[in-house]
Amino acid sequence: MASLWRAGTKLTLLASALGGGSAAALIATSDDPATALKLSTTIPRRLFDDAVAAANIVFDYEYSLFGIPEGSNKREKIKHEVHLRSAQKLRDLCFKNGGIYIKLGQHLGQLEYLVPQEYVQTMRESMLNKCPVSSYEQICDVFKKEFGETPDKVFAEFDPVPIASASLAQVHVARTHDGQKVAVKVQHPHMTETAAADQATVELIVNTLHNFFPSFDYRWLIDEIKESLPQELDFLTEAKNSEKCLANFRNLSPHIASYVYAPKVYWNLSTSKLLTMEYMDGAYVNDVKAIKKLGIRPHELSVLVSQTFAEMMFKHGFVHCDPHAANMLVRPLPSSKASILGWRKPQLILLDHGLYRELDFNTRSNYAALWKALIFADAKGIKECSIKLGVGEDLYPLFAGVLTMRPWNRVIDPSMDHLVIQGSESDRSELQMYASEYFHEISELLRRLPRVILLMMKTNDCLRAVNSTLIQGSSLETFFIIGKVSSEAVIEAKISQSKSVVTWFNIKLDKILLEMRLWAMQTALWLLRLRKALAWSH
Repeated sequence: MASLWRAGTKLTLLASALGGGSAAALIATSDDPATALKLSTTIPRRLFDDAVAAANIVFDYEYSLFGIPEGSNKREKIKHEVHLRSAQKLRDLCFKNGGIYIKLGQHLGQLEYLVPQEYVQTMRESMLNKCPVSSYEQICDVFKKEFGETPDKVFAEFDPVPIASASLAQVHVARTHDGQKVAVKVQHPHMTETAAADQATVELIVNTLHNFFPSFDYRWLIDEIKESLPQELDFLTEAKNSEKCLANFRNLSPHIASYVYAPKVYWNLSTSKLLTMEYMDGAYVNDVKAIKKLGIRPHELSVLVSQTFAEMMFKHGFVHCDPHAANMLVRPLPSSKASILGWRKPQLILLDHGLYRELDFNTRSNYAALWKALIFADAKGIKECSIKLGVGEDLYPLFAGVLTMRPWNRVIDPSMDHLVIQGSESDRSELQMYASEYFHEISELLRRLPRVILLMMKTNDCLRAVNSTLIQGSSLETFFIIGKVSSEAVIEAKISQSKSVVTWFNIKLDKILLEMRLWAMQTALWLLRLRKALAWSH
């Protein structure tokens, strides 16, 4: 308990010191002293709030669980209550500070393999669609700085009430002077000015907690935020990413290019803090009722989502790394007609292109080969690819488990549905048990992995959450798609590096064998569907 009080005291003292230093530096270097003075009072408060919240949470765990035997029912019950209280405290802190803190909360909401379920649920329920909103006056200030005019001058019409608000920005509906309906993404005020101070604040808290409690190691998350946040705060980078994404589908994946869309960018009405895009009508990918009303089958949409991101990861090497439900819409494919039963083909609309990562050739090839091995239950291949990605010989079974959310014995099970998650309560309990049991090993795994792979894992988690909503678990066809695309990518990588006729011939033979294996898998999948349909009809 003494270490706990020392931690709290140190956090508070460091909060005061760093807060005062950050505030002084901000005023000294700012081009806008009045704004800097206002922010200088905000930064120390945030840092103090962080320190108090962190000490409060740690104290709650230490005090509430003190003296209660490990493994007892009483300890599990109390731990659940402390998890829930602590998650709510953390959520309130994120909302109070906004910006980067909400980004952190959103990320925690995706870490099912590491964070207790109480945190996951609390963050998911609140962080995606209940973000703070900037006032219209604040939005006008941003417009004046960027365009020298208020929104009603820049646009023929501008709705002062946002239709959506996220961690870094909010979106307003407007109409251009030539009559086009558009969505205008406006960065929350002072995000750029406070980002560096917020990063330093969060880094201080995380490092201090890690010094006193070595099992608490989220330093990798801070490193990732340092790299990704400047990109996400530059909306012109986001605009370029969206256009590059679509170009990749046209050039590298033409077979599904028409099924993937991103809003058109109005470059003359966009800056680094304001992004004007084509307004999109559609249903969010987690709104199953709305999707069905559009005449789209949720299962077919789930397959499209999986194929879209498999193509990005394994073939393009340029990946949208924030595909949570609020960043994806669906509408009927404009060129499609309804089937006899009234169903329409889906078109996936990707939003928020601020966070992308490029995978170099070796990383992309190894990651594709790893997923190929996972789909075909190839234990040797899983080990080899995991080691190439930096996991080491001791943690590759755990890495496979984290990627698939399946225990090792299921990962290497040769049955075709070995990776399918039913989404049942027993499945969720099993996953949480493994997350708790191997917490330290998972932390070490995350420390070893390249940050780009950590982002692929986060992307994987986002997609799993979307698919879970659409089809209540995971689909065998989803894994078939991943296996097919990753296998094709592995073959393409080998062909690009072949230097002799013999090597080329062997690769072509591998391709034929692979296509036969995928054909057998597709046939088994079709028979399984037929059996389910016959069982349903009876």
